Amino acid sequence: MLNLLAFDLGAESGRAMLGRFDGERLAIEEKHRFPNRPVPAADGLHWDARGLFEEMKKGLAAAGPKLASIGVDTWGVDYGLVGRSGALLENPFHYRDARTDGVMEKLFEVVPREEVFAATGIQFMQLNTLYQLYATRLARPRVLEQAHTLLMMPDLFHYWFTGRAAGEYTIATTTQFYDPRAGGWAREMLARLGLPDRILPEIVPPGTRLGMLAAPVAAEAGVEPMAVVTPAAHDTGSAVAAAPAEGPDWAFLSSGTWSLLGAEVSQPIINDLTLAANFTNEGGAWGTIRLLKNISGMWLLEECRRHWALEGPSPGYAELCAGALAAKSFAAVLDPDDPSFLSPGEMPSKIAAYCRRTGQTSPQGRGQTARVIFESLALKYRSVLRMLEGILERRIRVLHIVGGGSRNAVLCQFTADATGLPVVAGPEEATAIGNVLLQMMALGHIHTPAEARELVRRSFQPRLYQPGPPGPWDAAETLRLAREIEGAA
Repeated sequence: MLNLLAFDLGAESGRAMLGRFDGERLAIEEKHRFPNRPVPAADGLHWDARGLFEEMKKGLAAAGPKLASIGVDTWGVDYGLVGRSGALLENPFHYRDARTDGVMEKLFEVVPREEVFAATGIQFMQLNTLYQLYATRLARPRVLEQAHTLLMMPDLFHYWFTGRAAGEYTIATTTQFYDPRAGGWAREMLARLGLPDRILPEIVPPGTRLGMLAAPVAAEAGVEPMAVVTPAAHDTGSAVAAAPAEGPDWAFLSSGTWSLLGAEVSQPIINDLTLAANFTNEGGAWGTIRLLKNISGMWLLEECRRHWALEGPSPGYAELCAGALAAKSFAAVLDPDDPSFLSPGEMPSKIAAYCRRTGQTSPQGRGQTARVIFESLALKYRSVLRMLEGILERRIRVLHIVGGGSRNAVLCQFTADATGLPVVAGPEEATAIGNVLLQMMALGHIHTPAEARELVRRSFQPRLYQPGPPGPWDAAETLRLAREIEGAA
């Protein structure tokens, strides 16, 4: 039995997931789960990086002493700055911190928007590392002067596990200062912005053996020596690696706090069409590019649940899904990516304000709110898929939903209905599975992407959702577009 441990950290929680391979099938088991909560401080919103690492060491101990390797994946864009002594200078900022408000516009005065996209091919979002780093340069330049190395979140944890500072390819591409055509950091653009490229680490591909687990960490956790392998360290990169797909005409939807919808391509697509559609070219496993669009996913419902918990017991997802099915269809339609939904807090009030602004009736009750969110997400997926097909100049035949959202039968069926595509849902633990697959490839137990995806199909049973009649969704899409125009006016 081959045992490998995947640390999978999302914006809400982290898990230590044990992968067991018996030579024929792969199984995945949660060994430790821990919350990942933002930490408010006088200077803004942060992540508790050291606290997360302590929890990861607990997960390492819980997994047992005999592991072949471990690897870490996390959400994108956030980073830590390490000083010359090797110590973390400050807790990493949270991507929802307000310090990047208005920073994109200031940056574009130095390097125009079109030139940023031409150099990086990355979707414009104010939370991107580029704008976080530029905000630091504008407000706190001494921090950059003190920094020796910038490490993205999974790279920081790998550094603490091994002592080796390296930047994994897929997470590096989320920064918006990686040039996917040149295959390295966009140093010329950074120089124009006055951002120091001396702090950027070497870039290594997913599936790289970084070294052995540091002896003090192994002793503290009570485990034997093992390899530390960087998987596709961006969680979506690992999730897409585990999509049980075959053939060329498929798209993926990695569904969780964020929804990331796109397709694997062999080369970056950086042109006027992808710029206008605000698509992104992120690195994938096996040298691929994930051409995709970031969409605000279950964040809206998670924030509603957090608000409802202040009023009493928070409803579970099963209760909300049942309430959504019983509620009126298309009572209102939201743009999940409206800027008013980006920051945490008071999400039901923000939804109500959006509906008033766009001439709609606010959803009444939790079930109705959940249905509005699910339908709005499905309509957004429909719109993005049409854009994707236009960019690729071919039809998508099947949509693979991976990640936690694949458990949501209501959202999966709404997505099939809205897009008119069969939806293959699962595996729900795709990120951890993809993490383990890349570790297995680094150790020589599987050898090709096709072999990896065949192992997923053999080991995990997906669920199939067939699309229903398109009429109601066609009408809802027409209404959505009309309301967007009214709201803009």
